[in-house]
Amino acid sequence: MATVITPDPRRWWALTALVASTLTLGFDMTILNVALPTMAEELGASTGEQQWMADAYVVVFAALMLPAGLLGDRFGRRLMLVTGLGIFLAGSVMGALAPDVTWVVAARAVMGVGGALVMPLALSVLPALFGPDERSKAIGVMSAASALGMPLGPVLGGWLLDHFWWGSVFLINVPMVAVGLAACLLLLPETRDPASPKVDIIATALTAAGLGALVCAIIEAPTRGWGDPLVAGFLTGAAVLLAGLVLRERRAARPMLDMELLGHRGFLVNALTATLVTFVLAGLLFLLPPYLQTVLGHDALGTGLRLLPMMGGLMVAARGAQPVVARFGPRAVITCGLVVLAFAALLGSRTSPDSGYGFTALWLTVTGLGFGFAVVPAIDGALAALPADRAGSGSGLLMTLRQVGGAIGIALLGSLLAGVYRDRLDVTGLPARAAGTAEESVVAAHLVAERTGAAGLATSANSAYVHGMGVVLLVCGVAALLAALLAGTFLPGTRTTPDAGHGTPTMAGPEVDARQ
Repeated sequence: MATVITPDPRRWWALTALVASTLTLGFDMTILNVALPTMAEELGASTGEQQWMADAYVVVFAALMLPAGLLGDRFGRRLMLVTGLGIFLAGSVMGALAPDVTWVVAARAVMGVGGALVMPLALSVLPALFGPDERSKAIGVMSAASALGMPLGPVLGGWLLDHFWWGSVFLINVPMVAVGLAACLLLLPETRDPASPKVDIIATALTAAGLGALVCAIIEAPTRGWGDPLVAGFLTGAAVLLAGLVLRERRAARPMLDMELLGHRGFLVNALTATLVTFVLAGLLFLLPPYLQTVLGHDALGTGLRLLPMMGGLMVAARGAQPVVARFGPRAVITCGLVVLAFAALLGSRTSPDSGYGFTALWLTVTGLGFGFAVVPAIDGALAALPADRAGSGSGLLMTLRQVGGAIGIALLGSLLAGVYRDRLDVTGLPARAAGTAEESVVAAHLVAERTGAAGLATSANSAYVHGMGVVLLVCGVAALLAALLAGTFLPGTRTTPDAGHGTPTMAGPEVDARQ
């Protein structure tokens, strides 16, 4: 029997508040990448420390997303959404005032806690505001706001850095989050689902500790070596913790992380595809700003603008993916998207220090097209492959896997870049301390070159960085080709028909699923 929902006259104003919150999270995922070269210069951050500044947010976000959704179900979605916005606001202020790298990493982790509460809960309150006839439109507006934040982030971050200090990329969150907080308190109704599973504190701790240990090992390996006792210890600890998580969740009567969903072939292959694409995208957004800003010499705003071809290609493909899927089927579109992505990465691997931006813009545009045509049908196909009563847990698992892919992408591809850069950099004739500083990052090498007058150091650093970027892109290209082979072999050739109203349960709790 369908539940009759009386439309709230303030629902569109409430949606505006949610859009502001989602937009803030959207551009916060990319705004820091443009700021990293500037922060590395002013804070003396090594490549590994830059990886942690980017990854602290993503690791915490991924680890806490599922328990955050359950907290909202049990204790009130508006309450937890407001709490999340407050935590995100506190982390933003903390980041703006941070005196060193450690405080920045801590601030990003705090923001990750807030973001984990905001993202799933901002979507989960929509069914309480909108009836079935308006719900799809509201979800579309929210999704557009999240997508729009990605290209806005680098441009806004670049503009802020050209006019203010690096802390402004954190401080810009304050007015937007404050508006969202006030509007949520005044306009949103409270909803909950007391019958939802309890938050498993042990499983949450195992997730956070396991992911943290894995990222630690990957980031530390280029400087310490994979055989170093600390790195080996982190890897062993990560394996034990994550294995413990899997065993605990498989035995739970109502698991927080529903591992049985990976037994659905359509969900598994599509989820792996979407995770791989997120892995590559996160890694590229980490390594491109230093190339554009330090190697090519553009300012922060120019760097943000020069990332737009990739974002533009991504958005064009995302909009055009559904009609193409309807005509040719998801397997063909996803496979072709991955092949295009592989071609773009292999093309980008041919970049040299003298290539200039024109060549970079070309392969960035093709990269965006490949991303869009691979990831949009993969996400849709993953959710469509699930039974109707597992759509909510499947959506949460998919979002978590993609965030984990992003965190590992930054850590693994960033570490590969750092290792190749360090091996190729020529520090002949430099004092040991200056050489060690130059080996930390291309930004540090340019600073050492300016201070010591070392002839050729900046040129060597540029060459080493571009070579490392080429190696990373080559790895991304090979990975995309393997994913294309996987998708072409195992995905069904025709579109899985979703249940009526498919998509709604992924955003909300059981009380709003009017199909039952």
